[in-house]
Amino acid sequence: MTSSFSRILIMGNSLDSAVIESVAAVVEYLSKKDGDQITNIWIDEEISDQLRASKVEVNHTRSKNSEFIKDVDLVIAVGGDGTVLSAARRASNHKVPVLGINRGRLGFLADIRPEDIHSSLDDVLAGNFSSEKRMLLKAEIIQNKQIVSNGIALNDVVIKRRETARTLEYRTFVNDLYVNTHSGDGCIAATPTGSTAYALSVGGPIVQPEMDAIVLAPICPHTLTDRPIVVPGTSETKIELIENHGSPADISADGELIGTLSAGDKLKIFVAEQRIELIHPPGYDYYSVLRSKLYWGRDTRRRLPPQE
Repeated sequence: MTSSFSRILIMGNSLDSAVIESVAAVVEYLSKKDGDQITNIWIDEEISDQLRASKVEVNHTRSKNSEFIKDVDLVIAVGGDGTVLSAARRASNHKVPVLGINRGRLGFLADIRPEDIHSSLDDVLAGNFSSEKRMLLKAEIIQNKQIVSNGIALNDVVIKRRETARTLEYRTFVNDLYVNTHSGDGCIAATPTGSTAYALSVGGPIVQPEMDAIVLAPICPHTLTDRPIVVPGTSETKIELIENHGSPADISADGELIGTLSAGDKLKIFVAEQRIELIHPPGYDYYSVLRSKLYWGRDTRRRLPPQE
């Protein structure tokens, strides 16, 4: 059995030499299959320029901007998890699956190692892979009952104080039911995918990706009783600043700023209609990823010198 991935777009950070090296390996591999399994290969224009500067053969590729993502069957994201997040947001509207090759540090989402590029691509193109659809969040900033900005996130939507010397005071509502009034540095709304990202660092739980849930985690709350909470994926969360709060807050989706929130504005967060499909090579195991990245099962205790 072979896959239906005949038109492929390669994305990555053109400023990272390690990424360019792996992109070159992917291009070389796919170009050998051009006209057989692979009919079209697209590369982000900036990466294509870097390949030419490195004297890598790109004659078998057609360099296009990533806005042509709607014309492809598969996106290969080369880099860290941030690259996969960016690719996923762009691919989600066109229902294009994403395959990640890790040239970053963590690799929760980009799970193919550079040394496994050829074997993993062999498996994927032969139809030997697993896939899963991950939840996305949509955030809407509302001013005077009008949506003035919105964004999509695979990991998380974050509301964070802009001025470092001030706390952020805000209220949260779930399905229009008042939850709490908070004081601190901000709040994270995370998907199960994002539960191992920023939300984990503020004490949030790890949520298995298949679950339909949203983590609401306060950032540096000014009371120890303000704890993370998990709400159903069917719910809608609203966050609004306290009326007398003079400083605006920044709103980001997967680390990209989408707007600001001022007193009287509302931030609505809910599960997006679309989902993103992630492709994994054979042998993918979510719990193995957790053990590897979080160092589970290892003796991290300091070795004491033998007593005399």
